[in-house]
Amino acid sequence: MKNTKSLDCQSKRIENSFRLTRVGITGVRKPVVVHRDHSDHHLTADIDVFVDLPSTQRGSHMSRNVEVITEMIDESVREKASSLEGLAARICKELLDRHEYASYAEVSMSADYFLERWPPGGKKSLEPFKLIAKSTARRGNGLLKLIGVQVRGMTACPCAQETVKRILLAEMPGLEKVSEDLPFISHNQRNITTLMIEVPEHVRVEADDLIGIVEGALSSPTYGILKRSDEANLVLQAHRNPKFVEDVVRDILGKLLEEYPKLDDDVHVTVRSESEESIHKHNAFAERVTTMGELRSK
Repeated sequence: MKNTKSLDCQSKRIENSFRLTRVGITGVRKPVVVHRDHSDHHLTADIDVFVDLPSTQRGSHMSRNVEVITEMIDESVREKASSLEGLAARICKELLDRHEYASYAEVSMSADYFLERWPPGGKKSLEPFKLIAKSTARRGNGLLKLIGVQVRGMTACPCAQETVKRILLAEMPGLEKVSEDLPFISHNQRNITTLMIEVPEHVRVEADDLIGIVEGALSSPTYGILKRSDEANLVLQAHRNPKFVEDVVRDILGKLLEEYPKLDDDVHVTVRSESEESIHKHNAFAERVTTMGELRSK
């Protein structure tokens, strides 16, 4: 019988070696079933997994990563995982068990996700969102999981709207009588906003709630199916609620404080908003990376 240990190239020591922060595989696609609120959500997840590599180890055992992912996904299909981030946490723990030389493990997952939405006066439709999940673990120091969502919607520029208002009032003095209730024209932007919260393993945050927070901070949601009257109502809604990307980020931060008063001060939060400009060749961007404690202290 061959000595398989002598064939383990990964375990060979090398001279002048250095520790590597992350070694693993990316771009794994697997079907996942998440069971929430008495219903199954069938998702196709993109998965990246990593462990650190000590200087004494030449390479990581990549096949173990694939084995862990496959086993945990198969188990989640049978037992129906309660969340994408929970599944990421289970994979993360198993990575540390299989890679005995590693002190750190990280799992990132993302998946398209659909929710029923009703445009103003319109018909129900399934609208797409993006779920983001991540888990990190250090041997002996517990585990953190990240829950995130990415939402596409609309913003209307407040600055252009105010300028248009001044010009039209100067040109049409009689317009002052109705100007308070009249949503003046502006240029629109397709907005992409990402909200991510990193919490301890035992804390549960609903992705649907995060999507609701982001949608509520935009000038207006957007929809796949809109009739003419629906389009008009949507445009009016957005122009009655103009937003800078800065406004979007700050409104989300304020809503997080309202909705999650019991989250610990050390819980990390990232809010990122980008509006694809319609009258410029560049985009507008705003972001806040913070903790709940920092937000509470302003």
